[in-house]
Amino acid sequence: MTVRIAPSLLAADFARLADAVQLAEEGGADLVHVDVMDGHFVPNLTMGPPVVAALRKATRLPLDVHLMIENPEASLQQYLDAGADWVSVHVEATRHLQRCLDLIRRGGGRAGAAINPGTPTLALQAVSLDLDYAVIMSVNPGWGGQPFLAPSIAKVRLLRGELQAVGSRASIEVDGGVETGNAGALAAAGAEILVAGTAIYGQQDVRGAIEKLRQANRTVRA
Repeated sequence: MTVRIAPSLLAADFARLADAVQLAEEGGADLVHVDVMDGHFVPNLTMGPPVVAALRKATRLPLDVHLMIENPEASLQQYLDAGADWVSVHVEATRHLQRCLDLIRRGGGRAGAAINPGTPTLALQAVSLDLDYAVIMSVNPGWGGQPFLAPSIAKVRLLRGELQAVGSRASIEVDGGVETGNAGALAAAGAEILVAGTAIYGQQDVRGAIEKLRQANRTVRA
């Protein structure tokens, strides 16, 4: 199983986002992770559709847009129109999760659902066959640079088993505190997409940081 690396722009210099996505592309990243926060669902405020549209022009990589916003169904189409390729919404942020996933797919995107550390994996059960990917938050969302929550590894393993049991082919993405010390264990547990912010953009050599994450995965899984 090939694990994909998605550098998170939350850890990049917001004044030089075009340069950040170029570094990710040149460094061999598979996706660019874009965190959208509304200051309500999470205690932080970041970017919106205009920034996503600008990023779309700056890279050929798929844009993995993570909506940490309340009532995501109200603005999903704006992000799809702006160029989002993958879009995930939080289970905790909408009463209409299946509707959101359907809107994303009908808009041409890959549909994902995210769960916070305190939300059980069973919260995804009702939509497991509607998912292209599931996002396990391994920190409490809202801020970059937080330490990894170790129970997330077991949570990945549990979700992988639950998805397989119902025949879902959804990928599992892990977001928060991912670095070389836990990348291999996450991949071994069933994670297929690793979102990393500080572990990539907090390093001087972005290309080298991406390769170290890949190598950590290969070493444990070998």
